[in-house]
Amino acid sequence: MPGSLGPVSHQRRTKIVATIGPACCTPEVIGQLLEAGMDGARLNMSHGSREDHAQRARHVRESEEAVGRAVSLIGDLQGPKLRVGELPEPVLLTRGEQIVVAGEDTARDGDLPVSPSVLGSVLVPGKDVLIDDGHIRLTVRAVEQGRARCEVVVGGTVTSHKGVNLPGVSLPIPSLTRKDLDDLNFALDIGVDYVALSFVRSGADVRALRTLIEAAGSPAYVIAKIEKAEAVAALDDILDESHAVMVARGDLGVEIGAADVPLLQKRIIHKALERGKPVITATQMLESMVHSPEPT
Repeated sequence: MPGSLGPVSHQRRTKIVATIGPACCTPEVIGQLLEAGMDGARLNMSHGSREDHAQRARHVRESEEAVGRAVSLIGDLQGPKLRVGELPEPVLLTRGEQIVVAGEDTARDGDLPVSPSVLGSVLVPGKDVLIDDGHIRLTVRAVEQGRARCEVVVGGTVTSHKGVNLPGVSLPIPSLTRKDLDDLNFALDIGVDYVALSFVRSGADVRALRTLIEAAGSPAYVIAKIEKAEAVAALDDILDESHAVMVARGDLGVEIGAADVPLLQKRIIHKALERGKPVITATQMLESMVHSPEPT
């Protein structure tokens, strides 16, 4: 395996992956991260411009040389993720009120737009619509002409581009969107060591990505992100096709329920280690330390 996510050393078996964003993208801070023990630098293709990511990749490589430590560069593709569309201003939803959720191409004034526009074909009464990692919960009461009338069960403030989950609903979206294909070519051009595939549903999804990477003549490896119930059901096939996996606990918890994540996380880790493959546990890691010097 390339970089520092490969076979574990005798010094430290657990590796550290850090996302490089606006708060830590300068050469000075990236150098500090490397000196503090960062083994993998993640570029999140869901956010930021290509110019930003290219600059961050350069800073990582320069810091790698300066510090004298190898680091794996990871390009994380957005995948077929539903997101709230562009809102003129934040929308406050209160428990018990009604709101219409619709695809961006059919949404009317006052509706909550979601892209890509597949909601009308997959939602039925009784299904839940979860927004912002499940912090906001809606229940579908009726669907008419591709627009879902929902009741707010758990309220909150919705802003543009927040993630949307539909637990138990299969989405008719390719595993690699047009944006993903463009981002993949860019990531390979800047020399990523790994490509992380979001919302994997089957081993075939991973095989399709590997084929594209090989056709581009890149040595990059594939990390399959386990964050859907469909991926859990196809776990063995996905592990066989992947070079590494990531337990994406945030979206996985929204999809299957947070209470089931700890045991499932251990199962995924065990199966990956049985095959001698790296496994990353991600999302909500030591989140309390954002505001506190000590973990809870």
